[in-house]
Formats: sequence, C-alpha cells, structure tokens
Amino acid sequence: MPTGYVHHPLFYWHDTGTSAGVVPADPSAGIQPFTHVESADAKRRSHELIHTSGLLATVKVIDPREATMDELLRVHTSDHIQHLQEQSELPGGGDAGDGFSPVGRGSYRIARLAAGSLVELVTAVTEGTVSNGYALLRPPGHHATADQGMGFCLINNVAIAARHAQEVLGLARVAVVDLDVHHGNGTQSIFYGDPSVLTISIHQANCFPPDSGGLGDNGLGDGVGYALNIPLPAGTGHAGYLHTMREVVLPALDRFDPDLILLSAGFDANVFEPMARQMLIADTYREMTRLLVDAAERLCHGRLVSAHEGGYNPWYVPFCVLAHVEQLSGHRTPVVDPYVGVVAADHLLPHQREVIEAAAQLVAGIKPAPTNSAA
Repeated sequence: MPTGYVHHPLFYWHDTGTSAGVVPADPSAGIQPFTHVESADAKRRSHELIHTSGLLATVKVIDPREATMDELLRVHTSDHIQHLQEQSELPGGGDAGDGFSPVGRGSYRIARLAAGSLVELVTAVTEGTVSNGYALLRPPGHHATADQGMGFCLINNVAIAARHAQEVLGLARVAVVDLDVHHGNGTQSIFYGDPSVLTISIHQANCFPPDSGGLGDNGLGDGVGYALNIPLPAGTGHAGYLHTMREVVLPALDRFDPDLILLSAGFDANVFEPMARQMLIADTYREMTRLLVDAAERLCHGRLVSAHEGGYNPWYVPFCVLAHVEQLSGHRTPVVDPYVGVVAADHLLPHQREVIEAAAQLVAGIKPAPTNSAA
C-alpha cells in the first residue's frame, strides 16, 4: 500500500503578518516590518520538492477536511475555540493567546482544516487504505494546550487525532513521539494524567517553552511514567539523536506497545535552523524515520502517522522533509542533500550521553501493556 499524504494550499494562506522574526513590527520602536519566522516558505517549498522530485506520484493523496466541533472539543475548551474564531474575524487578525502566536484573518478555518486533515489521515491508516502517512500541515499544533494557543500553534492537531483514534476508531493505546526541537508541552499537558497516551519529546533543553520539558516532568496521577522527556544539550547532532532513539524512544515504545504511533515531525533541529541550536542533517531524519517505521511494523501493524510541526529554514527544511517522506514511502528519488558534509556532529559527547542515559532510566516507569488486541 502507498503512503498517505495530506496537503492543501490554504495551509500557506495562514497569515502570520509582518513581524520581525517573532516580534510584531513597530517602526516607532525601530522594529522594521519583515516576515514572521512561522511563514509559509519552508512548507510550501517542501511540497514543491516532493512534487518535482517525483515522490508525489508514489503517494496517495488524502482529501483534507475541516475538523468538526465535536473533534475540537475532545481536546480544547469551548472558550479557546471561541477565542480563535473571534480573533480570526478581526480585520487585522489577532493572537492565539500567548502574545506571539498570530491568528490571521481566516486562520481559524485553516487551523480546523489542518486538524481535520490529520484525522482523515489517521482514519485512512487505521482502516488500511494506506500503509502510513505524512500530513504537511500549517499552522502547527504541539504547543497548543487545552485552553490556549502558544508557540505559533492554534489547535493541537496531534492531540485531536489521538482522541479520534481512541474514541472513534477504537485504538486503546496511542504513542506520540515529538521530534520538534522545542518541547511538546501542549500535547504533554493534554495527556499528562492519562496512561493510555504515551508522550515522548526529544528537544533542545531550555529552548522553548522556558523551563519546560525537564527529565522530572514525568506525568501526574495515573499518568506518572507516561510523559517522557529527553532535553538534549544544544549541538547534540546526528549521533546523539540516533543514540536517543535507540536507547530511549524505541525501548519506551516496545514497553508501551501502542496501537498507533503519532509523530510530531518538527524539522527545526536541522543544522541551519534559526530557532534552535541542534545540528541535524537530512540523513538524521531519514534514519530516525526508518527506526520508527520499523517499530510501527513490529508493534502496531505499521500504523505510523506523521504531522508536520516546526522547521523554519526555507532552503534546508525541504531536504529534511523529502528524506522523511522517502523513508515513509520506501521510494528514493534522485535528489541528494546538497548540504551534506557542510556540518555534522558525528560523535556522542559525554555530557550528551549523560542526559540520554538518565532519560533511559525513566523507561522502566512505563507499565508493560497487556496483550495487544487491536486489529
């Protein structure tokens, strides 16, 4: 079966305004109008590379749709949804809640389209229409909590897809692996007391949000042990990330034995990223994807669904995305990473190993799953 692929031009029409990076333009304060860092460029160019490389012809395009209100309210408060709708109707747009997450005119409907499209992809994978899937979504979602948008995220796409998988598709245990360079705090908070959803976040320590995603943030109540954080030092790079996958992520997935793996696929740990200081290359994403595909095939009938989160370098992110989708689909295109060899951290350093080994100790807090009875 082919890999499922979700995309829509409206995702690029989410308007984040003329901020200088993340700060709203203010000529009186010397802040010149420019482009918000969460602009459409990196994702549009990713789709164009998938298309021009020939990879688009190998996947099955899944028709997008807007999330229903019932789907939104499984995760978010009605006050948050109303706030987004009201901000989206303002002539100049507004903010999702933290002062740095623009809501453009009409962005509410686009965010609903992103969330609903991921639900459709999860349904297609679960029903066996496609083998696995990748959703090229915008706006991203993993920082959005139940009652507030933040970190450029309006609606938590992955959380909505996880609850749909459980409540509609009948999948009992969902694992969320978050590769975005920033802590997946929103997804974690939504499931923090829920042992049926394992959240694993690999991120740069103390990057964003501040003081979030430490080793000690491990769950609450019945959910203790089911939030797993790996806050890697800046500059960890290729070798450190792959060591993390093998020593922490894969053992955690094996112990949890999920019915579905959702991947918050942020590509902002790349070596040229403006919003973080990790050093990943396209082949890092290729290899991490290979490990996750193998895990999904071993544990949950291949059910792996990837949702695009961050990644803000418009000239390198597309090569990372292409490597990811190539590995999901099993099709290699003629395109090669033109930046390979420029920078790569190929050695695992002692201070990086120390964090990874500490995180590996937490895997024992995940209770082994009962016999997996999912079809």
